[in-house]
Amino acid sequence: IPGKGRTLTAMSAAWFELLRGHRIVRDHVLSLEVPDIGIPDAVRGQLEGRVMVCRAARVVPIECVARGYLAGSGWAEYRERGTVCGIPLPPGLRECDRLPEPIFTPATKADQGHDENISFDRACEIVGGPLMERLRSLTLRIYAVAAAHAANCGLLLADTKFEFGHARGREGAPSDELMLIDEVLTPDSSRYWPAEGYAPGRDQPSFDKQFLRNHLLELVSKGLWRKEPPGPLLPSHVVEGTRARYMEALDRLFPGTRLRGA
Repeated sequence: IPGKGRTLTAMSAAWFELLRGHRIVRDHVLSLEVPDIGIPDAVRGQLEGRVMVCRAARVVPIECVARGYLAGSGWAEYRERGTVCGIPLPPGLRECDRLPEPIFTPATKADQGHDENISFDRACEIVGGPLMERLRSLTLRIYAVAAAHAANCGLLLADTKFEFGHARGREGAPSDELMLIDEVLTPDSSRYWPAEGYAPGRDQPSFDKQFLRNHLLELVSKGLWRKEPPGPLLPSHVVEGTRARYMEALDRLFPGTRLRGA
């Protein structure tokens, strides 16, 4: 998707800056400049606007997901069991309904394939109860701030995932300082819907990669692709449609943002 890297980097940078103003948790970003480490000019031009220089971190091996609406894998589980990641929800909810209150649903970080939703208790077994309590609090606080900003921009933040890590101290020594890391609140890690026309009971038009995913799922349903490499060539309308959705999300959330590089 042409320009996707610059778009997501610009959006992450804007969100990191906004969140710093709320002093919820520190983040790992040091600079958006390409480091002066002898990179050839041709390569430097390709990297401009697509990289972040960040503090090293020991990544917590848990995806921290906040859900404000019933969609995606959460909707699939709810239809089967009436729960999302083991959390009981009221009966009678419809697809894409707003939840009574946002919920925290952790997932494991898979080295290959998709991440797997797990219960809060299972997450505590993996990394410890006190750390998970803190991660749940941080995740829901960040989600509340981000959802409010998105709403002011005419977007609904249905769900999103965050990653956290412990900062490395001097000479790489372990530290207890938590940081928000990786990308944050981009269409690759979040589900955004336009507020206008929102109607629960059906799938919503979105600004995330679901548009591209739907095309691939259609190929699978027709037997044209088996979810194996190499991936299928994307038609121009899917490429441009995906790119347009990412750009519109950036323009609506942070109007006037300039993409760095070319």
